[in-house]
Amino acid sequence: MGLDLKAIQAKLLEQQARKDRSKGGAFTGDNSIYPFWNNPEGSTATLRFLPDGDDTNDFFWVERLIIKIPFPGVKGQNDARPVEVQVPCMDMWKPGSCPIAAETRPWWKDPTLEDMARKYWRKKSYVFQGFVTQNPNKDDQTPENPIRRFIINPSVFDAIKAILMRQDLENSPTDYAHGRDFYLSKTTKGGYANYSSSSWSMKERALSEDEMSAIEKNGLFTLNSFLPKKPDDAHLAAIMEMFEASVNEDLYDADRWGQFYRPNGMRMDAFAGNSDDAAAAPAAPVTKPVTAASIMERAAPKAAPADDDVPFTPDAPKAAPALDKPKMSSPDDILAAIRARKMGGQS
Repeated sequence: MGLDLKAIQAKLLEQQARKDRSKGGAFTGDNSIYPFWNNPEGSTATLRFLPDGDDTNDFFWVERLIIKIPFPGVKGQNDARPVEVQVPCMDMWKPGSCPIAAETRPWWKDPTLEDMARKYWRKKSYVFQGFVTQNPNKDDQTPENPIRRFIINPSVFDAIKAILMRQDLENSPTDYAHGRDFYLSKTTKGGYANYSSSSWSMKERALSEDEMSAIEKNGLFTLNSFLPKKPDDAHLAAIMEMFEASVNEDLYDADRWGQFYRPNGMRMDAFAGNSDDAAAAPAAPVTKPVTAASIMERAAPKAAPADDDVPFTPDAPKAAPALDKPKMSSPDDILAAIRARKMGGQS
């Protein structure tokens, strides 16, 4: 009986596909996030932002708040290398509702705890989508769907947002016919990557036929589908347990928390909140871009939020310390205060 050549070819192709998918570990992803941080120093990438597929969002971005919980290692592993667990900050859904932020906010007023406060303070970023029309990163490969996601830090976000406050701006930067490109420039300052020279194009540009075809074919993503899942009571309890264990410098316990959150780099199938690539959802239908006026209407009247990196301003008046709240200078003191408040809330 002769060999079935087509069956052999199909099996070999399937094996190769599995091998390709396995390269790079569990977080290979679909390359839809543009890694601009890998761009060469002194280079500029040209981006074209697109509106949110959710037409109820007047902005063309969504805000993401993440808290990183560090551990000295993982329980049961011989090589105790430090690991980090990323959890969502509840302030994303209801400002002022994050229990970790509530615990750490007073620490900024104690110089002995400021480094500890900074370690657990939420990290803010913004999720955008759009095209990369000029890419200085030769190692980056454009995915089949050229509409990519951008995870933007606050410093770059300020440069993006600045154009919306211009009184002479007539059209949204995401307008298909009268939008603008954004030049993301990378330099170095003090040994760190710096993007302060990034700017908008001075000229409007209509989307090309290829870009319009990509939108018609793939649709626009709903940006909030790339945010972490809102924690329920069980997940929130696990977050606080991990927080207390981290403050106490305990090891991460996969038996206790593995079903909820796991360190970056560990394989996870049940929860999608730790990975930027894990929350991909079907693209929403293409929607009409919002106007600059509608964005400015919401953005202009609101006062800028307090600096998330430094929530305590040294020049601000300090309240007199309460007699029953002595200064905390060690993890033991911090844990005792947290547990005392927890017991008080249960009584």
